[in-house]
Amino acid sequence: MPEVGIGKHLLGMEGLSGEQIHGILDLADGFFAISRRTIKKVPSLRGRTVLNAFFESSTRTRMSFELAAKRLSADATNFSASGSAMGKGETLLDTAQTLAAMQLDAIVVRHNMSGAPHYLAQKLEVPIINAGDGQHEHPTQALLDLMTMRRRFGKLEGLEVAIVGDIAHSRVARSNLIALKAVGARARVFAPTTLLPLGLAQAYGCEVCTSVEQAIEGVHVAMTLRLQQERMVEGLLPSLREYAKEFSLSPERLVKTRPEAIVMHPGPVNRGVELSPEVVDGPRSVILDQVENGVAVRMAVLYLLLGGEPE
Repeated sequence: MPEVGIGKHLLGMEGLSGEQIHGILDLADGFFAISRRTIKKVPSLRGRTVLNAFFESSTRTRMSFELAAKRLSADATNFSASGSAMGKGETLLDTAQTLAAMQLDAIVVRHNMSGAPHYLAQKLEVPIINAGDGQHEHPTQALLDLMTMRRRFGKLEGLEVAIVGDIAHSRVARSNLIALKAVGARARVFAPTTLLPLGLAQAYGCEVCTSVEQAIEGVHVAMTLRLQQERMVEGLLPSLREYAKEFSLSPERLVKTRPEAIVMHPGPVNRGVELSPEVVDGPRSVILDQVENGVAVRMAVLYLLLGGEPE
């Protein structure tokens, strides 16, 4: 097992070096094989308890963390704000302190407010893992995205990566831009002007493009983002039909990428909006690879934060 430390919590990609990122991915590569075995379990975290505290809906991330904990032999339990005492006025901190008092070993937090995991990390002794906070960050998604790229191309340094779509509301985009810069990849971004934050180039060292075609020209990776209509105010887009016509990735547009280029999406995909169905189901799509790699990455993160025992 590689020697790599990430501190007590994983709250974001900010502050992680390229060496640390590669160390996490090396560890995840080892755990990847476990998920392909007949017996998909090792005793590394036997006796530990991991709570998935999701205050925002999720399928992939919650299930991925739950499977990751169980494959390391930890006990995993899920908490949903729906139907909890929060509906009676209990605060986030009171809820978290109540849960932590049950002697948990780690809490995985997804929340619709940016900074919620950071706030809990300041108040609680238990390790906190950010599973997505508002429009801020989603670090394990960035790590699984990098793992998917590295497994396909054998490297990260020098890769050309395009990120296209609703960047303004995307925590996935922010975590990926930070991570890609740290490992020496080159990122390009494109979004309709109403969905493109100011100052991206200065903040993340990426290239801001003026068209989809410019963004994906000659790239190794074309990553599209879901339109997060639940976070939007009215008037940002004329219609989904117009967005699909002007900005979605189609087989015709993908001709501009490298012949070996891959298509990524954090999910869930709005078919026919961000990606045409032919691309989602086509040979360039690695969307399901991302899902599988997510379990291995989250196993690696849990192992590192909970001090797992090597095999």
